[in-house]
Amino acid sequence: MYKIRLLILLLSSIFFFSCTTSKFDQKKRLTLGYIGGEYDGLLLSNQLIAYLSNFNLFDKKSIYQIEGKIKHSSNLFITNIDNTSDRKRVISKIELQIYNKVLNCYTFSYTDNISQFYILAPSDKFMSNKSAMEKIKFENTDYLVKKFLNSISDRDFICNEKK
Repeated sequence: MYKIRLLILLLSSIFFFSCTTSKFDQKKRLTLGYIGGEYDGLLLSNQLIAYLSNFNLFDKKSIYQIEGKIKHSSNLFITNIDNTSDRKRVISKIELQIYNKVLNCYTFSYTDNISQFYILAPSDKFMSNKSAMEKIKFENTDYLVKKFLNSISDRDFICNEKK
């Protein structure tokens, strides 16, 4: 009796697994071009390659190339009147474009930004300020890459403007 139930469960799971489809079209493989932003651009390109590889969308020979840049800026952010806690806001801005190398045109453009803040330690010599800044930069970059991949999942890459 248990063998029959297990076989039924196995067959139904195979059926459900075969009916699922990927969110991304496998014909739209992408490669990575120049990503500006120095060290932050290097982190962005590493995350793009990692996520594209996970979705099986990364191909070095693809005609669609991702180009772009990332920029992080920060400013002091005071939340209350008596100034008891200073906070530093980190703003991350990303600009990515998908370039068609065959038709010599841009097919998709994406711009987004996000901000987070952390409570500032009283001295710049504390490692907590630096580590908080690096952690927020990494989290912001990761979030923006995920949003970018969600935005291209159902798009057709049609030429918008010539280079």
